Amino acid sequence: MQRVNLSAVSEFVFVGLSDAPEIRLLLFVLFLLIYLATMAGNITLLIAISTDSHLHSPMYFFLGNLSLLDLLCPTITVPKMLGALLLEHKEISFSGCLFQHFSLIAVVGTEIFLLAVMAYDRYVAVCHPLRYPSIVSTKLCAQLALGTWATGLLNSLLHTSLVFTLSFCGPNRIQQYYCDFPPVLALSCSSTHSTELVILVVAGVLGSGACVVTVVSYICILLEILARKSPGIWHKAFSTCGSHLAVVCLFYGTTIYTYVRPSSTYSPQWDRVVSMLYGMLTPLLNPIIYSLRNKDVKCALKRVISQVRRAL
Repeated sequence: MQRVNLSAVSEFVFVGLSDAPEIRLLLFVLFLLIYLATMAGNITLLIAISTDSHLHSPMYFFLGNLSLLDLLCPTITVPKMLGALLLEHKEISFSGCLFQHFSLIAVVGTEIFLLAVMAYDRYVAVCHPLRYPSIVSTKLCAQLALGTWATGLLNSLLHTSLVFTLSFCGPNRIQQYYCDFPPVLALSCSSTHSTELVILVVAGVLGSGACVVTVVSYICILLEILARKSPGIWHKAFSTCGSHLAVVCLFYGTTIYTYVRPSSTYSPQWDRVVSMLYGMLTPLLNPIIYSLRNKDVKCALKRVISQVRRAL
């Protein structure tokens, strides 16, 4: 039988991060500064990639997509959290929660698939440098980028339809500062076992596929490095892949812990901390990680900053 939404809940209430007024003000200032820094860093990186001809290559095309995702991810959750901290407006409508949930899962899923695509790009750059322009062509880049966004959206559509067709007829306090599906599932007054099973299977298949692509790409890179035995090869490989590998470890670790597990292991306090890592710190650190060891990006950023200064 088709499941029908029997929801008697018209809105949800976030528990928030703190009830102490002095702590709320401190957290508001802290997270506002982090959010503004994240916006500034990723927007500047996007401008540099789009305006500098030296950065018109597949690697930076995918990095531009990553920066766009890092703009969207905190924008989905942080403004509402800041409003709750400053104005104590912790309510969100049922449809607003649905939209926030859909958007966040779409962005997180797309980023997981994009990181796998970027791992493949690094594999081709290290293992097949002479054939790199012909293999990773402009057409293939567009197809891979479109595929990651489409897969992320379809995956989110499935997750959201499964969660929000459940019945919500009791408590409406979400043990989180945004509409994430583990705390939302915990509020349902209908059985969630089948929903959890489907979500775990789909997330496991898609996430495992992305992880396999990433791991296999880096295994091939490692084998290629060991086979060449040329001086300076480790330093060159690390400068090529180190930034991406650092981002992968941080993002995959926190995301898998948060989503790919049963709700019985859900801990509201600890999960709020973990979700901030991939929801706020990762988008902040990504442009920094990719800029520190990349001379082309640093030169492009300097040109963008100098142009802004002249304009001002």
